[in-house]
Amino acid sequence: MSRSVNKVILLGTLGRDPELKYTPQGTPVAKFSMATNERYKDKQSGEWKERTDWHNIVCWQRTAEVAAEYLKKGRQVYIEGRISTRSWDDKETGQKKYMTEIIANDLIMIGGKRDGDGESSSRGGGSGFEQKAPPEDFAQSTQITDEDIPF
Repeated sequence: MSRSVNKVILLGTLGRDPELKYTPQGTPVAKFSMATNERYKDKQSGEWKERTDWHNIVCWQRTAEVAAEYLKKGRQVYIEGRISTRSWDDKETGQKKYMTEIIANDLIMIGGKRDGDGESSSRGGGSGFEQKAPPEDFAQSTQITDEDIPF
């Protein structure tokens, strides 16, 4: 029996506002770019350097609508999803082209609301990511319907 895992977890900054479109069947899809940074010490110079990786993010259905409504360029977001590579033939050159994307299943907005100048209105010392236990009556008061499921 063959087993595999395709799971991606990213915490980064949006490089552009999400672009929301709809498929011919009416399914919402949002796309945006996201940057993640890595700090490392250069072995030759001993200086600290930073490297930025850019990721193409795709959200579907309700997750796409939420991303388009609440996410803006410069906002920090936590994303869980899977990696997907698609290919197509370029009409101009005839060459096969590839694009690797992160298909986001879950997203969590980090920090407070944004104001017009792009600064976070939340100035706390933490990351803005806070894990809280659900209220005691959560299971009794929360009913999930088909409308709540994003797929």
